[in-house]
Amino acid sequence: MSASLSMPQTSETGLSEAEVTERVADGRVNTVKTSTSRSVADIVRANVFTLFNGIILAAMVMVLITGSWRDAVFGFVILINTGIGIVTELKAKRTLDKLSILVAADYVVHRDGRDTTVSHDGIVLDDLLWLRSGDQVPADAEVVDDYGIELDESMLTGESRTVRKKSGDAVYSGSTVVSGMALTRVTAVGAHGYAASLTAQAKVYKKTVSDLNKGINTILKFMTFLVVPLCALLIWSQIQTVGGWSAAISTGAWRQAVVSAVAGVVGMIPEGLVLLTSLNFAIAAMRLARHNTLVQELESVETLARVDCLNLDKTGTVTDGGIAFDRVMMLDNADCDERTAKQALYDLANEEQPNGTGQAVLAGLRGEGFGAGQVAARVPFSSARKWSSITDGDGTTWYMGAPEVLLGALDGNYADVLAQVNALAADGNRVLLIATVTSEVVGCALPQSRRGRDSSLSRDIAVQRTTESFAGNVRADRRASQTRPQAVLNYGTSRGSASVKGGDEVEEAVNPQARPVGLVLCAERIRADAEGTLAWFREQGVRCRIISGDNPVTVGAIARKVHLTGDRAPVAMDARQLPSDVNELARTLETVDVLGRVLPDQKKAIVQALHVDGHVVAMTGDGVNDALAIKEADLGIAMGNAAPATKAVAQVVLVDSRFSHLPDVVARGRQVMANMERVASLFLVKTVYSALISLGVVLTAIPFPYLPRHITYIGALTIGMPAFILALAPNTRRYIPGFLHRVVRFALPGGLAIALAVLCSSWILPSIMGWNVENAADLAELRATNAIIVFVLGVLVLARVAQPLNSWRGILVAAFAAAGVVGMLIPFVASFFALEVPTGREITATAVALLLSAAVFVLCHVIVAAAARIISHGKPTRQSHGNMPVL
Repeated sequence: MSASLSMPQTSETGLSEAEVTERVADGRVNTVKTSTSRSVADIVRANVFTLFNGIILAAMVMVLITGSWRDAVFGFVILINTGIGIVTELKAKRTLDKLSILVAADYVVHRDGRDTTVSHDGIVLDDLLWLRSGDQVPADAEVVDDYGIELDESMLTGESRTVRKKSGDAVYSGSTVVSGMALTRVTAVGAHGYAASLTAQAKVYKKTVSDLNKGINTILKFMTFLVVPLCALLIWSQIQTVGGWSAAISTGAWRQAVVSAVAGVVGMIPEGLVLLTSLNFAIAAMRLARHNTLVQELESVETLARVDCLNLDKTGTVTDGGIAFDRVMMLDNADCDERTAKQALYDLANEEQPNGTGQAVLAGLRGEGFGAGQVAARVPFSSARKWSSITDGDGTTWYMGAPEVLLGALDGNYADVLAQVNALAADGNRVLLIATVTSEVVGCALPQSRRGRDSSLSRDIAVQRTTESFAGNVRADRRASQTRPQAVLNYGTSRGSASVKGGDEVEEAVNPQARPVGLVLCAERIRADAEGTLAWFREQGVRCRIISGDNPVTVGAIARKVHLTGDRAPVAMDARQLPSDVNELARTLETVDVLGRVLPDQKKAIVQALHVDGHVVAMTGDGVNDALAIKEADLGIAMGNAAPATKAVAQVVLVDSRFSHLPDVVARGRQVMANMERVASLFLVKTVYSALISLGVVLTAIPFPYLPRHITYIGALTIGMPAFILALAPNTRRYIPGFLHRVVRFALPGGLAIALAVLCSSWILPSIMGWNVENAADLAELRATNAIIVFVLGVLVLARVAQPLNSWRGILVAAFAAAGVVGMLIPFVASFFALEVPTGREITATAVALLLSAAVFVLCHVIVAAAARIISHGKPTRQSHGNMPVL
């Protein structure tokens, strides 16, 4: 598509139409495939064909074959749980499919001697591509002809300073043009580009590791080894209770035998636990969304509750990436007052297109009431020169620029000023120097001989240029003589600033008789919420580190300002000194708080090294250079203004880029972890007593003590619905390692007590009451009595889980206990679930059985607690110190 474009003239002709067509046909175009490693079919298959679904489905089919559909209602949980899982992963897939570092936009290419506008995907290999201010570089290229182009490569390297490019230099996709322009030749397109290679590594599908899901899956896997053989044994034992296979088949009693066997199997599977975990994650994610926090993988809600190491990218997390004007510090023996210097500073920064520092200066001085003054002549700022100048209406010339450059060009010894600059720079400031010379000496150019003079100050400056103590300053470009500075004189402009024009270029030099008058202090803007949020994490025992591509001195100074390590001074280190061995790196990181000059691969290696020591690591960031580390971390957190790649691979996105939302995520994660530990314990009690009862039934060859519908009714009132409410209750308990161990230890005494009570009832009550369990009516009465025992003990377990009961929790337990009793009195409910209210002699027998069951319940808890104290194999951890309740 041709366009009427005003671009500089060039002798290059670019590709012909035939050459472009040939490259398109060969696939040498700037497109990147966006498929993920998991297709829709893979996602559906992974969620449908699970161990959990297989067990429940097989049990449901067995019950349906018998014709007892009322005992098969437990199977509906398959549809709900599978649906939630599929929807969640499809959402993750859509996010990954949208992964793209590059912003779709139109670009200008030079073909057949003409400038043409094409789309991002329309760029081909070897195209001559114009890069202009504001463009995001769409493909790797080499500069053919530059017009003062400067790039922001922070999304790739992590360094916040701009980079000057000249002819022959490489530019990489994903960087942004902040000023100037250039004609470049495309050297890599599509998947071969630098940004695309990072994308490919970051897009590898990785499921968030959930401690809850791991524990639940462990329970399910363990139960599988019991379910299959125990189910076969249960069917065999139930067939024997009705007279053997011949009698069972001829009389149809096999149906009841199968239903009885399924009652044991279904009870062993905590079917509601998986569903409740998914629902709890989803509700937590929705609550976080109200606070502008997007959870892209539901399991990640709990992960930050377990994090003990938080790696923070400086730019975009601790700082907002912008520059703030601080103040002007007047030097001793300055030839002017502060207001005059500030007015000159405003006019120096008030260019046609000021850079980030210039914009910060203008914003700060406008707030103090300054405006544009009269400018007779201007030399705009150039990254090659490292300074700019103006001549005001009185004929006075003012200079602003990098201190080491300006001081190196002036007569006299300013070592004291240089030392002052060093001290300010080491404290995290970006320091610029203001110098001035009166009209009497304006126009005196610096002789070539002076540029190489061997004064003591020049030697100091030369040494200074070999160091990086000017943290955050724009470093001197030693190739200045090879560049083409844009020196332009402009008189009488309306705003006192100049626009860059073509024409002859004039070599400008600093007048050596100028005198420094003040230092301009700027700094990266620190987020207002950074210090408070870091203090909160320190109180919670989370080790925070700042990892950045910037100078470690600068990053260390910012870390001190936000009190990263509290009252202790943070330890900073240059990442170029880090060992490559992951074990040695892990040891080094234990004593380091701040890392500078970190490369993208090093950020990933740092996360891996922390994993070696068993740490749970969270990583925050906003640039492409953070994407690999965020993907490697246990929990990746991206800012809302982050690069698309970073947001796509992160599990949590702070939509409004507010660091202070992280405590909300932690609190929600803690709520999920602590409450799900409660309800997991509740569900596992049913698993324990179902397994023990099934084993007792097989060994003693008695009819199964209750029906599947009994356990459905009891489970809904003592486990399912209460668990849902308890899972959503407020809870700020810190995470304690050992989730599965504590859950099993809690469930064991309760499950053992219920199993003993039911088995004793099944063994003893028939002889006391004169029931013949081979008679259907008597068996129904026995099962109804056992159902009452299980219900009452289930309420006791619920009361133990819901502690303390002196609040709404006590009301909760009482309400569900009452609901269970009322349900037995409703004819339809009693009929559907085969419930019976005791009458006559049954009342006394049931009451005695309940009293004995309660005694067994207490005794089992006392014995197990004593055994746990004697044989304790729990290991204390850094996070488990202190008197914190288990539930």
